[in-house]
This record gives sequence, C-alpha cells and structure tokens, in this order.
Amino acid sequence: MIPQAERSRLPLAFLVGIAIVAVLVSGAVLYSRYAAPDDSQVEKPLPMGPSELAYAPQIHFLEPKMSRAANFLNQEVTFVFGTVQNAGDRKVKQIEIILEFHDPFNQVVLRDTQRLFLPNAAPMLPGQQRDFQVGYEHLPAQWNNGYPSIRVSGLSFK
Repeated sequence: MIPQAERSRLPLAFLVGIAIVAVLVSGAVLYSRYAAPDDSQVEKPLPMGPSELAYAPQIHFLEPKMSRAANFLNQEVTFVFGTVQNAGDRKVKQIEIILEFHDPFNQVVLRDTQRLFLPNAAPMLPGQQRDFQVGYEHLPAQWNNGYPSIRVSGLSFK
C-alpha cells in the first residue's frame, strides 16, 4: 500500500509533467511558425526565357571527372568535377544546371538541380572558365557509375 503522503504527491508530479510537455509543444509550434523561411529566403529557379535559351549553347562543360572519397564519418561521397566555360559574349552571374545519373539501360535514376557559383561570386566574363564541384553522399544503387549528363536549366546575366 502507498503511504498517504506519497499518494498526494503523485497527482502533483503528473500535473507538472503535463505542464512541461505543453510548454515544449508550444515552443515547437512557435519555432516552426516563425523560423520557417519566407518566400524571399527560398531559392527560386533561375530564368530560362528566350534570351537564356538562346545563350545556353554558349555554356560548355569541359574536363569531366569523378572521384569518391570517405568523409569524416567514414561515409563514401561521390564528387562530380568539371570546368564550365562561357564561350559567349555576355557576363554570366549564375548558372543553374541539371545533372542526370543513368542506369545501365540509360534510364535516369537521379535528377538533381544545382547552382554552380555562390550568390556573391564575381560574374563569369566572356571566354572565362571556372572549375566546379558537386558532392553526393547517396547515389542510387542502379547508377551505372558513369559521368552524369549535364544541361543548363537557368541563367542569370550581369
């Protein structure tokens, strides 16, 4: 049998536990409401209108390479390297690309969109080349271990 003093503390401890859970749930709701990115912080796709479509063939991808390395957690990371060249006559501020990884039957098993330059990077001048690198921690098991196809999906001019 539980002594009378312990029995009277049991409901109090239960109420304190409920109050703590309520505070934690309220905090999580408030955090998710006010910490969620607004539309100005979400990265919007780069434009690909008629002028960008006409200029896209001037963007060339040279010296394709891939490598694999283990990160500090001993997980294998696959890196896609290359050089991008602006062979046109306009200054390019940003390039958005789509990388497609294929299986042995040439079917797409992973499609990924990436931006090649940091937002504050200097524009890429006509004739200029820059190296790029994209890392992947997880690639589909069906991937054929070949270099992905790359195509321009958006451009921003200076």
